[in-house]
Amino acid sequence: LPQDPMDFEWSYWIEWGRERILWLLAGHLLVSQVSRLLVEKYKPWCLMVYGMAACWLLLGIKGFAVILLHATISFAVAQFQLSLLTWLCSLILLSTLRIPAVEETKRKWYDTENEYYLLLFTVSVRCLFCTSFSLEYCWHGPAQKSSHTFPWMLAYVFYYPTFHNGPLMNFDEFSKQMRRQEAFNLKTNLGILIVGIIRIFFWWCLAELMIHLMYIHALYSSASPLEAASYWALGGLALAQVLFFYVKYLVLYGVPALLLQMDGLRPPALPCCVSLMYGFTKMWRSFDVGLHRFLVR
Repeated sequence: LPQDPMDFEWSYWIEWGRERILWLLAGHLLVSQVSRLLVEKYKPWCLMVYGMAACWLLLGIKGFAVILLHATISFAVAQFQLSLLTWLCSLILLSTLRIPAVEETKRKWYDTENEYYLLLFTVSVRCLFCTSFSLEYCWHGPAQKSSHTFPWMLAYVFYYPTFHNGPLMNFDEFSKQMRRQEAFNLKTNLGILIVGIIRIFFWWCLAELMIHLMYIHALYSSASPLEAASYWALGGLALAQVLFFYVKYLVLYGVPALLLQMDGLRPPALPCCVSLMYGFTKMWRSFDVGLHRFLVR
């Protein structure tokens, strides 16, 4: 059956995943496991170098330079240790994405719109990571700043599993867990990887079935079938829409969460099933747990 093409986010990330991102994530996994086995002490720096190389390969030298420039500016502003100044800096950097002249310049760097959008999404998510690091720098005293250096900021900003689309992880959680050295057990890690891949493959198959059988997004894109539908049918369409959104993010967040586990980190919890929620406050707290923790922090 033909695929419903109207969910841009799913089509976009699946296409990029098949082309390059999954291969780069597999490379990250290899570098991570080798560094954990041989040079655990230098694991953050091995992963930082790999993340920078992957960014350069995927976004080009200009895209890499933009993200590095944002990180450098954020770090320089954080030296004043004023939270308000950090927020202003983050908002200004984010607002540059909407300046027409800057947009046109960035578009000219790439052959396709999809490549430009990848830069746009990545810079937006990196802005949140820069904000998290800068605020932690403002809040901690001199005695606690051993992990609040520019190299640690780059290790955090260029950590590849969360690079393009999240999930969001606060810097204080990332640095504490990354600095913690644990005994490496290849057999245990292999078991986690196999079970994780099976679960993600099942979720991906379920999402593809929904895309090929239900046509939820195609129905939403046209007013006439919605006007003709009964209230019960509209309620069913709304439920189908949020259920697909849930399954989609099990895949989109499940892959980086699995790699975080393989790196010895504790990822934010995956989205809770929307059918189990009866109030929107719970939806907000338990669907995107990383973003919720960021906002609370």
